[in-house]
Amino acid sequence: MTLPALHNTGVLYRRILSQFPQDISLAFAYGSGVFKQHGTSQGQMEKNMLDFVFAVDDPVTWHTMNLLQNRKHYSILKLLGPTMISSIQNEHGASVYYNTLVPVDGRIIKYGVISTESLIDDLMHWKTMYVAGRLHKPVKMLVQGENGKLRAALVANLKSAVTASFLMLPESFTEEDLFLQIAGLSYAGDFRMVIGEDKSKVANIVQDNIQHFRILYSNILRDCPQVVYKPQQGKLEVDKSPEGQFTQLMALPRTLQQRITKLVDPPGKNRDVEEILLQVAQDPDCGAVVQQGLWKTVSYSSKKLMKMWKGWRRKPSVSQIS
Repeated sequence: MTLPALHNTGVLYRRILSQFPQDISLAFAYGSGVFKQHGTSQGQMEKNMLDFVFAVDDPVTWHTMNLLQNRKHYSILKLLGPTMISSIQNEHGASVYYNTLVPVDGRIIKYGVISTESLIDDLMHWKTMYVAGRLHKPVKMLVQGENGKLRAALVANLKSAVTASFLMLPESFTEEDLFLQIAGLSYAGDFRMVIGEDKSKVANIVQDNIQHFRILYSNILRDCPQVVYKPQQGKLEVDKSPEGQFTQLMALPRTLQQRITKLVDPPGKNRDVEEILLQVAQDPDCGAVVQQGLWKTVSYSSKKLMKMWKGWRRKPSVSQIS
């Protein structure tokens, strides 16, 4: 199954991509500079920063080439060389290295570099949900290679977003309810939603992009045995029986399952995951438990990034790594 992402290879994106090393397994653009959000005019949108993520098989080689082509994009960390930059990328935060506030072709961009291996891990297991969460929402997919594991992980990530959302929604709900829940997954526990971010951000993302969300999720919803999907009416009914919820819990990404079991299992009891999830499936507050698990996942990576950012505020020449 090919990821049903939005393909756009317009001139602007092709020109920007042409200025980087071409050994990229996946590249996508996202955010308010790419997709219109409610309350934002076309003129404002065109002034917004363009956000990119590049997945690369060999970060050391890629940064080596990019330092030769685009040395000015990097902070003072460029003096440490590509091996150290790659080490910082892989071992800190969400395994993404960002160069930000980069002028390219009359626009300001930021771009994050992540190893293909780390991206697959996040998509499959939601270790940080940093890039996985961005891919829950519509993106403009610019490069998508033939890596079968990566393609499968991209689809698995979308299925996981649907499953987690089902567990937190009532038995009957609308498409918009579902898309709002999905778009909000990666903001649960995010410090930016407490300080500084627009509190209506999730609604603004969804409201003007319902059709884009349908393109991403309609095939998954039609094929899912856990839900009755009525696309003409824009309504869904999900199985909320203990058996249905247990099936959904068992399909969640590994890190989220682990967060849930830590919340529920008393210290020292050490029951297996299946037994704990069976208990959660029968709990009337099952959705709230899943929500807490998500909060733990997102807040953990969010706090790590916040700590790093605070440490580097005293070094204004160092680019944000997040």
